[in-house]
Amino acid sequence: MRTTVTLRPDTKGRVALGKLALGVSSFHATTDDKGRIILEPYTEIPASEKWLFDNKPALAAVKKGLSQAAAGRIKSLGSFARFANDEID
Repeated sequence: MRTTVTLRPDTKGRVALGKLALGVSSFHATTDDKGRIILEPYTEIPASEKWLFDNKPALAAVKKGLSQAAAGRIKSLGSFARFANDEID
């Protein structure tokens, strides 16, 4: 989806992005040789989840599973409630 809006900077050069920035925690800004400003949105992840992005095989497995689920290739393994109180090593 492409959105085009006109934004005007205030007297200090600031531009309010409003709804364009929903869900975004920061932007990486670059300028090109034509004077355009390109904002790339970033969303931060908790440090406790960073390991997944650093572990390429695990990330690939998660992406594969999400792709399979989206395609409807799932199989129920039943309830795991019996394991709810098990100790985790």
